[in-house]
Amino acid sequence: MRIAAVQHDIVWEDRDANFARLAPQVARAVGAGAELVLLTETFSTGFSMTPGIGEPEGGPSARFLTAQAAEHGVWVGGTCPEVADDGELPYNSFVLAGPDGTIHRYRKLHPFTHAGEHERFRAGQAPVTVEVGGLRVTPFICYDLRFADVFWRAAPDTDVYLVPANWPSPRRLHWQTLLQARAIENQAYVVGCNRVGTAGDGTEHAGDSRIVSPMGELLATASGTETLVLADVDATEVAATRDRLRFLPDRRR
Repeated sequence: MRIAAVQHDIVWEDRDANFARLAPQVARAVGAGAELVLLTETFSTGFSMTPGIGEPEGGPSARFLTAQAAEHGVWVGGTCPEVADDGELPYNSFVLAGPDGTIHRYRKLHPFTHAGEHERFRAGQAPVTVEVGGLRVTPFICYDLRFADVFWRAAPDTDVYLVPANWPSPRRLHWQTLLQARAIENQAYVVGCNRVGTAGDGTEHAGDSRIVSPMGELLATASGTETLVLADVDATEVAATRDRLRFLPDRRR
């Protein structure tokens, strides 16, 4: 399967503007052969913690992803702030929409307390793995990348990790290094999709989106401009790597 990470800028807190900007970028990814298109964390609002920024499940951001998936016949995913039925704080919710109208959700396990995310967003409960075209796909979100244990626990049932982010430029080396580390130690593909540009709170983002092989090789990378990052991923390569180098069975739980 060919996966595309859309490295894009975000108009601060303006969903409609972001939908208009992202629709042609999704179309370009599909035109390049992508069967799964990954957008960034909080692709429709930016990493805003303004009170009231949340939307209901099935709100405008989820509908945008669903419409894009249906229009192009592919899978499309990204994160948005979603409020559950109980009306409490929103989750930072990864929404993965399938071409047949299927929706899967993963809620960010680790709110970023350094920036106060824990005061504005609820923590999710557990990882989620989805079967997509013969691949076992497990999404995590930005700050989750720092917590190797959750990747380890998901590894036996994962071929590809998706990691959308709003990772800031001052810690770009951490982003680059941890993406490769998660691929190497779990012998799985890792797709990191980070935004570019300056957020409404002044935070700078360098992009550095990349797709990493189960051996830690960089299959595709990007720097600091809006662009597509594309690579073909194959579940049989994951299985072959794990069979050739049987490291996972030695992991103590």
